[in-house]
Amino acid sequence: MSKTDFSHHREKAEGISTADILMVHGLVVTMDHQFRIFEDGALAIDGGKIVAVGVTEDVKERYTGRRIIDARRKLIMPGLINAHTHAPMNIFRGFADDLSLNEWLYDYIFPLESAFVNPQNVELGTRLAIAEMIRSGTTTFNDMYYYSDVMANVVDDYGIRAILTHALLDKPVHNGSTVKESLQFAEQLISDWRTHPRIDISVSVHAPYSASPALYQAAKSLADRYGAQLHTHLSETQWEFDLISEKYGHTPTGHLHNLGVLDNNMVAAHAIYLTAEDMDLLAKHDVGIAHNPQCNMKLSNGTAPIPELLKRGVRVGIGTDGVASNNDLDLFDEIRSSALAHKLVTGDPTVMDARTVLETVTIGGAHLLRMDDRIGSLEAGKQADVIMMDLSRPHAWPHYDVYSLLVYSLRGSDVEMVMVDGRILMEGGRLTGIDVEGLYDAVQSVRRDVSHWRDSRGLGRS
Repeated sequence: MSKTDFSHHREKAEGISTADILMVHGLVVTMDHQFRIFEDGALAIDGGKIVAVGVTEDVKERYTGRRIIDARRKLIMPGLINAHTHAPMNIFRGFADDLSLNEWLYDYIFPLESAFVNPQNVELGTRLAIAEMIRSGTTTFNDMYYYSDVMANVVDDYGIRAILTHALLDKPVHNGSTVKESLQFAEQLISDWRTHPRIDISVSVHAPYSASPALYQAAKSLADRYGAQLHTHLSETQWEFDLISEKYGHTPTGHLHNLGVLDNNMVAAHAIYLTAEDMDLLAKHDVGIAHNPQCNMKLSNGTAPIPELLKRGVRVGIGTDGVASNNDLDLFDEIRSSALAHKLVTGDPTVMDARTVLETVTIGGAHLLRMDDRIGSLEAGKQADVIMMDLSRPHAWPHYDVYSLLVYSLRGSDVEMVMVDGRILMEGGRLTGIDVEGLYDAVQSVRRDVSHWRDSRGLGRS
């Protein structure tokens, strides 16, 4: 009997199963319903799923691995979930900063998108965004943009998980010169990708100020027909709040309530300007909120009343928004900003404590997107969307509370390994299967064209 055969015979006799990957001796932060933490923890992964999590000694009694990863001085946790993005806009990073939302959107971004949003640039921006997200520990993102069929191909290629939508507005947009064409395109997307294991297609409407009541109702009908999510911007600015209140006689939230589209399949981004009645409506209809703290601060739009929403039991996740208004996709940076901003605004240092904030990008984000049966925590039976962080750096020591460590001390740059469905997308800080240098060269070419276009329109700063 060979050594290999003997080993297999011993494992079978002792009841030890062989998993694809066995991660051992790490600090494991599960984010499960018991919020279990294992100081000397292990994770067994097989067939793209987590099959065991617990103390290293206990897991090793049940599993060995085809590959064993020594995670000493590493932290293992669920991959992060970005609840609201516009990924292709990565090619517009820094194009129009330090402006009000109205000026930024109508004078700069909408004209820019009309000139430069095409399948090639959407593919490029999506590739750059996914590389950035993986590098900082994001394994799932919820997106709203155009040419989502192109985006889906990139997501499929790169191995990340995503919810993609085709943005609907009351004006000609990419993939649809009429509202009818846009709705048909959105429905075709759902049909084309509905069986993909990592890609969900949902329906999105840009905002109450850019979409008619009829469009919202048509989008809601489409989403309901396919059991899909309905993604929208809501109550992002005082301007929007005042405009909708004057036009329809109700707040933006009240307006959507009257249209019959507030429901538990809605994810509303921003939700800054809310009355107490608005918050009660969101809770009553189980609407989820995607909080975007850095974008909201940068555009001086305000801070969403997240502590009040959480008290009402509203589902909350955290998004970065697009980098044209943020300017990065680092969720570790975002959760730190969220914790600090709410303490400052409320004058209460106890609100949005570290564990609560971390929930919004893990199990809470998964619950927001109705994916908590698959992802968001490290539990047997869930998909192996896992990140490993390097703790062998001065800013990681000492650590008395793991949640405080993750929210206030660690950074996206501390992420060392990322896997989705058990497939390793980054290891040792190096992205697998992504030619980042080639991306940079292509992005620079687009930047030169955008800069020339901006100067020709007199949009440059003096």
